[in-house]
Amino acid sequence: MTTNGYAPVNGLEMYYEVHGTGTPLVLIHGAFSGIGTSFGALIPGLAKNRQVVAVELQGHGRTADIDRPLSLPQLADDTAALLCHLGIAQADVFGYSVGAAVALELALRHPGQVRKLVFASLSVTKDGPHPGLAEGMDLLQPEHLAGSPFHQEYLDTAPNPQDFPTLVTKIKQMNREISNWPAELLRSIQAPVLTVIGDSDIIRPEHAVEMFRLFGGGVMGDNVGLPNARLAILPGTTHITVVHRAELLTPMIDEFLDAPVSQNA
Repeated sequence: MTTNGYAPVNGLEMYYEVHGTGTPLVLIHGAFSGIGTSFGALIPGLAKNRQVVAVELQGHGRTADIDRPLSLPQLADDTAALLCHLGIAQADVFGYSVGAAVALELALRHPGQVRKLVFASLSVTKDGPHPGLAEGMDLLQPEHLAGSPFHQEYLDTAPNPQDFPTLVTKIKQMNREISNWPAELLRSIQAPVLTVIGDSDIIRPEHAVEMFRLFGGGVMGDNVGLPNARLAILPGTTHITVVHRAELLTPMIDEFLDAPVSQNA
């Protein structure tokens, strides 16, 4: 079963799709992307056993932009308001890239709405990505994305296709304003976390391990039991292809979301 619609939240008409039935799992896409390019490969498998709620953030996909900057806290609040609109009190959340940062803010700002978290290609500090990424993003121009799957999806779905340069400008500005999340704030997250990157991602493997430890991982499980935090580094996988690896990710996510929460962690 698939439904879709628009929710009036915080001045937006926010687009969403609901696939399947069961425990809710919210999907939050990456920058420049919509539901299709971020999660088209994953939705069919994930929706077999749960209710998948895929959203499109301000200025992305079918959600038209409005006159306000993009910011992670605001995008998280929009997502929280959408869940309230849909009558979903609590959900698992899977965020990819910028969507993972939005999911992190959602967990920090609205912890009662989040049950478990899957972060794909998340960085929580400015040195999390490989060197040069921030500088490269700052030089990005709309024409550099012309003909890419992201640009084509925008042209196919956006209410105002001519607004793509505005989206690029706003994302660049948002990226400049993102600062490090304090370690103590990350340790305060009570929801179990699965951290995922590709082995050739824009995120350094060392950073993924650092995050895994902050979320409660990195212990001798045979001695103290498995923690609620998990880490997955997908082989032969880049940043863009992380969410294309459905054959690896779908069973991994299903097993993580279905696993009991350890009370000893």
